[in-house]
Amino acid sequence: MYPEDLIAPMRAELTDAGFTEIRDAAAMETAITHNAGTTFVVINSVCGCAAGSARPGARMAVANAGKKPDHLVTAFAGNDRESVNKARDLMLPFPPSSPCMALFKDGELVHMIERHHIEGRPADMLAANLIGAFEAHCG
Repeated sequence: MYPEDLIAPMRAELTDAGFTEIRDAAAMETAITHNAGTTFVVINSVCGCAAGSARPGARMAVANAGKKPDHLVTAFAGNDRESVNKARDLMLPFPPSSPCMALFKDGELVHMIERHHIEGRPADMLAANLIGAFEAHCG
C-alpha cells in the first residue's frame, strides 16, 4: 500500500473532475453492474504513465466529449484492493493492468484501454480514443 498522503493528490485529480472514488468490492460491483447506462471506470496508479497520460487523458475526454458517460468511478491500484479486484474481474478477459480504463454499458464491457495502450502515448491521444468510445456508446 502507498501512504495515503502521497496518493491523495493523485486521487484528487480524478475526484475533482467528477469521478466517484470506490474503495470496496460491493460498491464497485453495484456501480458497474447495477447502474443503467454507461459507467466509465479508471483504475488509478502512481506510475508515470498514469500521471502523464491516463489521468489527464481521462479528464480531457470527460470535459470535451459531446456524449458523456452516465457514471464516472475510480479506484486506486495498490490501496483500494477490493474494489480494484472486483473491477478487474468485470474487465475479463483483459489481464489486470494499472492504470487502465474501461467503459461499461448496462454492465457489459464495451471499451477497454490497458496499460500498454497508455504507456508512451500522449494524453490527448487517449482522450480522442475515449471520446470516440463515448460517442459510440453513451446516450
